[in-house]
Amino acid sequence: MDTPQGSEAEFIVKYRQEYYDLSKFMHKHPGGINTLKGLNQADMTARFMKAPPHSDAAMYLMKEYKVKPEDTRVPKTKARHQARRVDNGQDSQEQEQQQQQPREPEDKNNNQLDESMEHLVDWSKAMLPQIANITTCYDEWVHKPVDRPLRLFGPWYLEMLTKTPWWLVPTFWIPVIMWCAWEDIYSSWQDKSQLAVFIGYFLFGVLLWTFLEYTLHRWVFHIKLESNSGPWICTFHFMIHGLHHKVPFDPMRLVFPPLPGAFLAMLIYTPLSYFLIQPRIVLSGALAGYLCYDMMHYYLHYGNPSFRHIVHMKRYHYQHHFTHQDLGYGISSPLWDVVFKTRIHLRKLKYQLRWS
Repeated sequence: MDTPQGSEAEFIVKYRQEYYDLSKFMHKHPGGINTLKGLNQADMTARFMKAPPHSDAAMYLMKEYKVKPEDTRVPKTKARHQARRVDNGQDSQEQEQQQQQPREPEDKNNNQLDESMEHLVDWSKAMLPQIANITTCYDEWVHKPVDRPLRLFGPWYLEMLTKTPWWLVPTFWIPVIMWCAWEDIYSSWQDKSQLAVFIGYFLFGVLLWTFLEYTLHRWVFHIKLESNSGPWICTFHFMIHGLHHKVPFDPMRLVFPPLPGAFLAMLIYTPLSYFLIQPRIVLSGALAGYLCYDMMHYYLHYGNPSFRHIVHMKRYHYQHHFTHQDLGYGISSPLWDVVFKTRIHLRKLKYQLRWS
């Protein structure tokens, strides 16, 4: 591989008449870094056109890595300016014939980049107060991803509360789960006949979480927004989930902050506790399911899975982000996507994807 994960070495590619530095994007690429092999200092147009069509969101994201013509990274000499073409199974004569022929109409997603909408906001300022100013085109803007730092609040003490390192989530929630379940675990070990009951209710809690995950993701996080949606609903949507679709690679906003999470957990648990049998065991199972979901979500964005099922899950979640934002709401499990017919069907690959 030309550039390993985490390397800051330049990875310059040419697409049509423009240059892009993909060095900071390679390990984030939904198609894996091995699909970019051999492209450093090369013209990737031919391979790009042979690949499955890229979505509008993917093409919009591509602009983030564009290199200006005056940038020193752009090849200056004639030899480097005519970046070498990647071998695509055609000889040079065939390529020359193709260049001379009129270009056939192409899929728009592989032919042009969307016009940027980022002039609508000021990225040097807090983003949340600006959402009220772009409500008429908010839904379109928020689903056009970028790869840049985002400040949500102006005051540092509020901004700090919106950023969460992944390790803080298990540090907070594992003791809470143990506290909720400890008394029942202890009694189950004292009375073996109760062990099966404990396991049953605990697994029910995990299943309940997968349903809550799907429900919240589909009907709350992806609430339908229109051009006439008010500023409050747009601002609320951006704060709880929209920012994740706008900046999907922000490592400090891939897991949910524990304190708001605890508040939501109590908000959901309190009414359910009046109807559930063994509510504390169910709560511990649901929280365990949530913990697995949050860790899995982080890993799907920044991990390099080798196990086939996890690779499939990563591809599935990336399809939700960049292609099918109205499908694929299940993250830790596709169960409810199957039940509610929102499943994403992935094409079969001829090789294993890698992200490092």
